[in-house]
Amino acid sequence: MARAEELRLNELSPRAAAAAWRERFATTELRAFAESSPAKLIAIGLILLSLCVSAGIVTAMAVTDRQHALDVLLDESEPDAYSAQRLYTSLSVADASAGTAFISGGLEPKPVRDRYNQAVGQAAAELVVQSTGGDADVDAELRTGIATGLPVYTGIIETARTNNRGGQPVGAAYLSEASNLMQKTVLPMAQELQEHRADAITATQRNHVRPPWPAILLPLLVVAALIGAQLFLFRRWHRVLNFGLLLATVTMVALLSWTVVAGFISAVDTTHARDQGSGPTAALTESRILAQQARTAETLKLVRRDTSADYDRTYDQAIEKLRNILSGYASDAPGAAEVKTASAALDRWRAAHQRMNDALSKGDFIGAAAVATGPGVVEATAQTDDLDRALGDGIADTRNQLRADTSHAARTLDLLGPGALVLSTAAAVLIACGLWPRLREYR
Repeated sequence: MARAEELRLNELSPRAAAAAWRERFATTELRAFAESSPAKLIAIGLILLSLCVSAGIVTAMAVTDRQHALDVLLDESEPDAYSAQRLYTSLSVADASAGTAFISGGLEPKPVRDRYNQAVGQAAAELVVQSTGGDADVDAELRTGIATGLPVYTGIIETARTNNRGGQPVGAAYLSEASNLMQKTVLPMAQELQEHRADAITATQRNHVRPPWPAILLPLLVVAALIGAQLFLFRRWHRVLNFGLLLATVTMVALLSWTVVAGFISAVDTTHARDQGSGPTAALTESRILAQQARTAETLKLVRRDTSADYDRTYDQAIEKLRNILSGYASDAPGAAEVKTASAALDRWRAAHQRMNDALSKGDFIGAAAVATGPGVVEATAQTDDLDRALGDGIADTRNQLRADTSHAARTLDLLGPGALVLSTAAAVLIACGLWPRLREYR
């Protein structure tokens, strides 16, 4: 075989033969070098260095993404959800106040008129401050629908008021039409918008409590690779310890421990924010909405002088749901004291509502109107105001808890991102320092 190759080389020109011999020696030397100990040391070093750098970058990116998500929740998602809740509540208050104004007949009392105007103005303001977060297309369509429906609603209300002041019975029909527009069109859109905003918070919290597996598994792989490399060096060179690789292992273990501990604390804070913040906030928000729905049904019954059970059914259903939420509210949750106040106000309101129904059953419309809209401290207006105020204060408490826990969850990760890059870089340097003395032995 060798003889045949030599004959073939003799057939080549001197330059081609020389090139062929160089290629043969280069291939032989490369194969020999690849099987040598220095090549194996270099290969081990490159693999370990690549793993360390990759682990640092992946961990830093994962931490940055998670922290950014929490910052978006604090700066955009949560304020938008709160604004959407205020939008829905303001629209409900406006509808209930419009009905209350008609019960008095003629020119409505100034406090009632002011309450209506304030609610409409608040709703318009909340539409302006809403951002394009969440599902931008759907939410933009909802905001547009609310913004379009609100002036139509207020226009019908003004027409109803004009007729009511002139003593025209058609005013009640206009009021019913406006309330139907609000209850069947505008409020459902506001509720859907509010649910979208709340879902954005829930989605962020759900994603955050999941472990960042790439940022955990990759440093763990690096630690395993470093231990394997040290065992290889021990078997090959019978050196008990390589201080460079040992310190690099300790460094990566520190990074892994920091990632797990900081991630765990951040996840616990986020879980607490969900259980003691966003969860109770959703319950109290629903309670506030139910209270306004019941109040609207109560006032419309008087305006329409409707003796059928339709308005009573709406009122009873809303009150029953509201009572169940308040009675099931955790006693150790934020806003628990306000919930007790709201429950007491609800009981007094139900008693006032019963007095109103008793008066209506006797044909005493004036007495029923006095109970429903009178200024007395035991009448329905005072109780609904106390109920709404207590629920609003409870929402403020739960919101503060949500924001405090979320902020702490984000701040827990503050140093982990840059720390991961520093520790992984330090581990890479220590790896180089640990392998370099072994390479120098082959000079």
